[in-house]
Amino acid sequence: MAPGFDQLSDHDYQDEEDNIDFSDLKERYDVRMEEGLDTFVVIDGLPIVNEDQKPRLIKFLLKRLNTVGRIKDGEESIFMPMSDAGQSEGFAFVEYQTPEQAVAATKQLHGTALDKKHTLAVNKLTDIEKYGREGRIDEQYAAPVIEPFADKEHLRSWLFDPSARDQFAMFRGDNVGVFWNNKRDNPEPIVDRKHWTQLFVAWSPLGTYLASVHQQGVQLWGGASFKRIKQFPHPFVSLMEFSPGEKYLTTWSNQPIVVEEGKGPLTIDEEGKHIVIWDIETGKPLRSFVAHDLAQTVGPDGVAPIKPKVQWPAFKWSADEKFVARMKPGESISVYETPRMNLLDKTSVKIDGLVDFEWAPATTQREGVKTYEQLLCFWTPEMGSNPAKVTLMAFPTKEIVRTRNLFNVTDAKLHWQSDAKFICVKVDRHSKSKKSLATNLEIFRIKEKGVPVEVVDSLKDTVINFAWEPKGDRFVLITAGEAVAGSNVLPKTAVSFFAPEKIKGAGTGAFKHVRTFDKKNSNGIYWSPRGRFVVVATVSVQQHSDLDFYDLDYEGDKPESDAALAANLMLMNTEDHYGVTDVEWDPTGRYVTTSASVWTHQMENGFRLWTFYGQLLSENPTEKFKQFLWRPRPPTLLSKEEQRNIRRTLREYSKEFDELDKEMEEGANAAVIEARRRLYQEWYSWVREEKERLREDREELGLPDPEEELKLQRTRSADVDSEKVVEEVVEEVIEETEEIIS
Repeated sequence: MAPGFDQLSDHDYQDEEDNIDFSDLKERYDVRMEEGLDTFVVIDGLPIVNEDQKPRLIKFLLKRLNTVGRIKDGEESIFMPMSDAGQSEGFAFVEYQTPEQAVAATKQLHGTALDKKHTLAVNKLTDIEKYGREGRIDEQYAAPVIEPFADKEHLRSWLFDPSARDQFAMFRGDNVGVFWNNKRDNPEPIVDRKHWTQLFVAWSPLGTYLASVHQQGVQLWGGASFKRIKQFPHPFVSLMEFSPGEKYLTTWSNQPIVVEEGKGPLTIDEEGKHIVIWDIETGKPLRSFVAHDLAQTVGPDGVAPIKPKVQWPAFKWSADEKFVARMKPGESISVYETPRMNLLDKTSVKIDGLVDFEWAPATTQREGVKTYEQLLCFWTPEMGSNPAKVTLMAFPTKEIVRTRNLFNVTDAKLHWQSDAKFICVKVDRHSKSKKSLATNLEIFRIKEKGVPVEVVDSLKDTVINFAWEPKGDRFVLITAGEAVAGSNVLPKTAVSFFAPEKIKGAGTGAFKHVRTFDKKNSNGIYWSPRGRFVVVATVSVQQHSDLDFYDLDYEGDKPESDAALAANLMLMNTEDHYGVTDVEWDPTGRYVTTSASVWTHQMENGFRLWTFYGQLLSENPTEKFKQFLWRPRPPTLLSKEEQRNIRRTLREYSKEFDELDKEMEEGANAAVIEARRRLYQEWYSWVREEKERLREDREELGLPDPEEELKLQRTRSADVDSEKVVEEVVEEVIEETEEIIS
């Protein structure tokens, strides 16, 4: 390639007059270097048009091209070659203003439909040069090698277990294993591998994949034998998260990506980025981002940098995975559309002072709204004379559905109910003197007209934990008083239960206080995934490790004071697990595990298995225990009516399950007997083989058969016995009389 004007040396041109201005010639004739071509793209798949139709096509094409960037000189920067016959060739060259816009065009416009008959193929001009060099493409066509079909394992094979058992993954030491849960019996191992992961393991939300995290990236495993399904190379990855429907994967590293061209799916577009969003099915990156929160900030002394707080999850997904969003704290929310990952409406939502946001966990239908929407809630603090605000926004329209002004706010937390029927905003308010704190709950009723807000302001202390009942409309919260200054003793906590009032017809009544259990040390709330049952625990506290098992639909007598409430609360059992750090429910809600991880402390590590009502089934001390994760289940395929029928006939099913449990216990005894029988058979088989070998040896040596001699001796003794006299005594009753004496 010819050198550029700036690369010419003095001897390359000689001019007698030093004051001659060459700037106009330089601008006109200077040759662009290869690195200057990164703003150009080649668009293929265009309609064939004549000279008269060409301007119309360029105008139409320009509208599409400007959706991802800006063309440098408008229509003049679109070059569409024409043939000698006056027809276009079906492709065009386009120059964008920046290389980033050219990259965005290749990612977002490639493979999109221009009209019903034409699909665009968009590539960077530098790629055509790179891949089209001599030797990169063979002159002769060679048919691709088609590999023979190979059966693949079903990714949901564990759901076919005849006993409907659940699986769990356990990470201890350097080993990761997957096991069947066998209630009181020892877990049945499925696979157990050393160095299966370096950091941690995680199940996907529907249980299809098990993810392992390594220095080189993330790997997904699945099927009956847990074969490797996909690899996602992201050097020094330390965090990962699935989207709700398992279509996408987000990986994060505190170190910027360094790309080696031609190795793996990462390209120069990912260079210097921290976050990558992947398509799980294809294994390819959709888009990469720089982390906002990794920028070093200077400390108060002006020298020492403040360690940045990692914002995780870095991206949050809408319920249907059509949108994914990230926030820049204090500034904006950027919402991207999948799978193209283009910024919605090409602009972020500017929100001054933004603190946090959450998507609705389900697609909900508001009263009077017939169009599709996904709801997002965010809050901003008080700034100057402006109050704090909680805002509901609908996407993709970006319509503000509801706002709520709040005053004297210290902090707020957003808690969606699992069906998106409600969102509770837990607001910590300070007094005018700012010496004391109290909490009130602002509950938005999403499905009711106008989205009314119900306020629960009867709480005197600060709420330290809050949790909705899954698929339900009850909630539990834990409050704590103010800590005594200078004391190392944590303040006592109280556990409060709330339920709606019963009302006639559809809808949900006002939320009322059911009961409070005070003088507790609890700090964690763990609902059964099926609702109704909840474990309130004290976790990661050295002095206390309480476990309280509650039932909110107790079938016994109901107090008169709770007659109007949709709950009948009962504390079923109280237990203790010293050093407990984690509580995990199985997906059926029948069992719950408590565990003590070496990641938190090194005392009595291991896990315990409990029933939902708090009966201990097994205790499993495990050296260097790290992680216990139940495998999730996908949503049931049964209709709501079929589920109601099962609940109505549950007692009949319970009898069948009890019989199955007895059969399993008897089956365990039968297994012992069968093992003994097998040992006996092996013994007798060996004896027969030895006897046959001895008989052959005797025949070769001409020795008599000892068994034949034994039979002969028995015959002789029988003959002697036959000559003996045998005496037999027979008793006979002649007459029997019965006399009654008074």
